[in-house]
This record gives sequence, structure tokens and C-alpha cells, in this order.
Amino acid sequence: MTVKVAVIYYSATGTVHTLAQAVAEGAAAAGAEVRLRRVAELAPDTTIDENPLWRQHADATTSIAQASVEDLAWADAFAFGTPSRFGTPAAQLKQFIDQTGGLWREGGLADKPVTAFTSAFNRHGGSEATILSLANVFYHWGALLVPPGYTDPVVYTAGGNPYGTSSVTGPTGDGPDGPALEAARYQGRRLAQITIRLSGGVGATAGDQNARAARTATTSPAA
Repeated sequence: MTVKVAVIYYSATGTVHTLAQAVAEGAAAAGAEVRLRRVAELAPDTTIDENPLWRQHADATTSIAQASVEDLAWADAFAFGTPSRFGTPAAQLKQFIDQTGGLWREGGLADKPVTAFTSAFNRHGGSEATILSLANVFYHWGALLVPPGYTDPVVYTAGGNPYGTSSVTGPTGDGPDGPALEAARYQGRRLAQITIRLSGGVGATAGDQNARAARTATTSPAA
């Protein structure tokens, strides 16, 4: 069974963009049809030009289609990505979400699986708060939250964030490391598999069973 997944994100200097690509790869590997969409930039060119990495990324991703509310209507499931801005989503993603009122009133966002991922400058820079803040939106929609949880060892390897994949950019802005990208691929795959199950497909694989066995072996009740 084929399900449709919309990966919608905002990225300034490219970290969340790279995570979004990995999430999309994971969903596609599980058999989903995927739309990768960036939301519109709101910052003026004068501000973007002050940061060479921001300008470079903005110029490099012009070929990626901009997200529209129609992408949400099309999708069976969503993945949202944003950098952390003081522990909340970036204004660019929030502005896109604020356009969904009509589709929400029609019930077009209810009962659809959703997940979220993020990045921050440092490990305690608001990643968890940002994802939890997005969850408030999903509750209003009546969407079905699908966090990675501690359902696969790759979550632990990437830092152990059960709410969603998060990456630490740091001062060099090198982007997500290998474990974060693996966690993002897993998160996209898990979203697609859960959506397939809810749509009446099988979805569960031997890989799921192996992950559960590994989780049992690695999880400890110690603080």
C-alpha cells in the first residue's frame, strides 16, 4: 500500500534542510510517496546577506518547491522540521501553519499521523521545547503524534531525544552528523510504516521486530 507523506520544513543555513532530506529518504524507503517542501522565507535580503551561510543556502535551494496548504490536503501524514528559535518554531514555519485554518475547519488535518524534527546551536538550546511547542498545534488539528520514542537504537546513538530527531549545529555550522541523519531516516520510515498500518496495510516488518528486541536489551530503568 502506498501512502503520501509531506515533509515540510524551514531551514536558514541548511541543517534542517539536510534533516528533512533524510526524513524524506526514510519515508520513501518504507514505500511512501513523498513531497519535500520548504516554507517561504520571511527575512529580508539585507538580513540574509549578513550571514554568508544563510545566503548560500537560500540560493542553493530555490529549486525546491514552496509548501502550500494543498500539500497538507494531499498528504496522509506530515513531518515538520524547524530550527529552534528560543525554544519555539521559527516564524517562517509558524506563518505557514497559520494559513491552515480553513483546512483545519474542514477536518482535513484530523486523524493524520505527524512527526517533527529540529536543530539548535547547542545541545540544550531548546530542541525538546521546540518539538513540544509544535505538538500543541497537532493537538488542535486532531492529528496523531508519531514520535520516534525509544523504539530503535539509532535514537540513543543520535543523543536520545524521544520527541523527534534533533541536531546540534555548533559554531561551525557543519550540519547534522551521521547518527542524526540515521535517526532522521528512521523517523521518516517509522512515520510511513505507522501510516501504512493505519491505512489498512501491513507496515510491520522483521526490522521492526529486531528494533524492539534491541530496545529491550538497551533500555535500563536506572536514572
